[in-house]
Amino acid sequence: QVQLVESGGGLVQAGDSLRLSCAASGRTFSSYAMGWFRQAPGNEREFAAAISSSGGRTDYADSVKGRFTISRDNAKNTVYLQMNSLKSEDTAVYYCAAGWSTTDWLGLHQAEYDYWGQGTQVTVSS
Repeated sequence: QVQLVESGGGLVQAGDSLRLSCAASGRTFSSYAMGWFRQAPGNEREFAAAISSSGGRTDYADSVKGRFTISRDNAKNTVYLQMNSLKSEDTAVYYCAAGWSTTDWLGLHQAEYDYWGQGTQVTVSS
């Protein structure tokens, strides 16, 4: 069982930066690939970024590529999402997710993840 708690959301202006954190419980964090997903009002939840269990592989949605960076600190059981050059269309609730992995796998789809946090709101004003 893994519990995930996101933090770091808030209200910012277009062009600003934010760093989201997701703290995980348990001693097996380094065995989980981690993902960030987001859901804007009226839209389905969508993939934003993912990182493999070792941190050696990352992937991003085209909409955030070059602006967002996912990273993890396995010693601190935490995954981060650094978001730069924020746009109004980045406004959403951001969720982190954990998926068990014994390889260097990372997932791009919600169904591939086993555990989810409660989400943190990011609002970007234009």
